[in-house]
Amino acid sequence: MPRELIDLLWRDHPDAPSGGARGPRARISTGSVVEAAIRLADADGLGAVTIRRLAADLGVSTMSIYTHVNTRDDLLVLMADVAHGSAAPAPEGGASPSADWREQVRLLAEANLDLLRRHPWLLEIADDRSALGPGTIAKYDHELAALAPLGLDDVATDAALTFVLDFVRASARALRPQPHAGELAASWPQWGPRLAGYLGDDFPLAQRVGAAAGEAMGGVGEPSLAWSFGLARVLDGLAALRP
Repeated sequence: MPRELIDLLWRDHPDAPSGGARGPRARISTGSVVEAAIRLADADGLGAVTIRRLAADLGVSTMSIYTHVNTRDDLLVLMADVAHGSAAPAPEGGASPSADWREQVRLLAEANLDLLRRHPWLLEIADDRSALGPGTIAKYDHELAALAPLGLDDVATDAALTFVLDFVRASARALRPQPHAGELAASWPQWGPRLAGYLGDDFPLAQRVGAAAGEAMGGVGEPSLAWSFGLARVLDGLAALRP
């Protein structure tokens, strides 16, 4: 049987129990299972990550996979932790109190957006147990250092980080490729006049603001502009918390 999830997360720690039964050396390791699952999710989405598919990709039996992970849900936690760890730089000490905190938080937000673009399946994993892993903790520690120059108390610092990361996750969802991208723009010359006819004098505010925003953005929305606008407001909000 595989180890408990906490021990699987910390499997490379010198104090972690080895687990497993005595016998011939395993053809695969827990790490190789997790890395294969990440490659599969990157290529085909999280729905493609099944124990059967992993076994086929690794050339082993499904029971061999289950000797390394207890359940698919546990596997997702391990995947998230490895991905988080890849975004956490090596410890270099805390940030200086005089550091440009706005630039640090901006870089923090952009790094998380890049992480979610490289591994969009992370948006589908909502499991608090990933917070127990070394990769996630290293990422958390690094990100807290970026917020340290704000001078907030510990609880407020944690809340501020959650505020930033929630904004990034929402933006990452908005920035995902749309299945009908371009269809509205192509259809607008025919649909626009018909929509105006349907609306008549109703919803004047929506019509005025929507027309102005659409002209400025070249469509009904521009996620990259929303990202820039939103991140600036996030930074302004944090600035207001400084003691």
